[in-house]
Amino acid sequence: MAPRAFVCGVADTALTTAEREFLRDADPWGIILFERNCRDDVQVRRLVDDFRACVGRADAPVLIDQEGGRVQRLCPPVWARYPAAQRIGRLYPRDRDRALDAARSTARLIAADLHALGITVDCAPCLDLPQPDASEVIGDRAYGTDPGMVAELGRAAAEGFLQGGVLPIIKHVPGHGRARVDSHKALPRLETPREDLQRHDFAPFAELHDLPIAMTAHVVYCAYDADHPATLSKDVIEHVIRREIGFQGLLITDDLSMKALTGSLRQRAELALQAGCDIALHCNGRLDEMEQVADASPALSGPSAARVDAALARLRPPEPFDVDEARGRLDALLAESV
Repeated sequence: MAPRAFVCGVADTALTTAEREFLRDADPWGIILFERNCRDDVQVRRLVDDFRACVGRADAPVLIDQEGGRVQRLCPPVWARYPAAQRIGRLYPRDRDRALDAARSTARLIAADLHALGITVDCAPCLDLPQPDASEVIGDRAYGTDPGMVAELGRAAAEGFLQGGVLPIIKHVPGHGRARVDSHKALPRLETPREDLQRHDFAPFAELHDLPIAMTAHVVYCAYDADHPATLSKDVIEHVIRREIGFQGLLITDDLSMKALTGSLRQRAELALQAGCDIALHCNGRLDEMEQVADASPALSGPSAARVDAALARLRPPEPFDVDEARGRLDALLAESV
């Protein structure tokens, strides 16, 4: 039987008996790991293997947010510290080729860390374009404010992940950079005209519309749908993400437990899937909420199942790679961005 159309978190560094039973019964498409789940290499690998044994799929996806900078779930001193995207973007005006090398090398090094742990999907790169009056929730997680530059650096990062045997997720489609409030805490609303959104915010996503997976933004785009954030908006998903941007890959929600959304977790998952998202994402590891999301998530089928298959088909064994040489080169490149 096909797995269900959701991804969940778990509470700690090892599965509880209740979590094992839940994973066996609910069969989520994947899990997502956070800093609370990651102590050392041996423990993370054991947790990943245990999850896959519970669902009975050796290739079940394991996701993580490993962007670098302040969004990094595998942390020093066990794992390397990686630069925020903005630091890489600062190289671009002085030397485009070096900036692209830095973006690709950072992603390739992160992919090497993830692949060694059995983690197959990274929620990066961030293609949002932050504005001066916006919330700092994006901030230095973005490469910059120029759509063309962000698209180029995002493409280089995606190539690095794929070369390392990890699927990238572009986020937060169709663009979170203008949001004046943090969607973890409240619902952002944008009154921006369509023409400005199309020319600016949507542009990097349109350039990278061929990538395998994208994550939605919990943002209201009033020019398209004044009542629902993108995650819950059939109009935004069908007309903006699928048509204007042209993204036909696997669409996963941002975390449904964020305070930008209201209603029960069951309602949030139902609305997101009805709107056109393929996978519901729930991150906080609370079993009672996970059960609600699972109940609302059907077995993957139809176009969503086809998008899952197409995304997973992009996974390849890592290409040959000299980690030490890449770290040395990246350090030299980053010294120029200070």
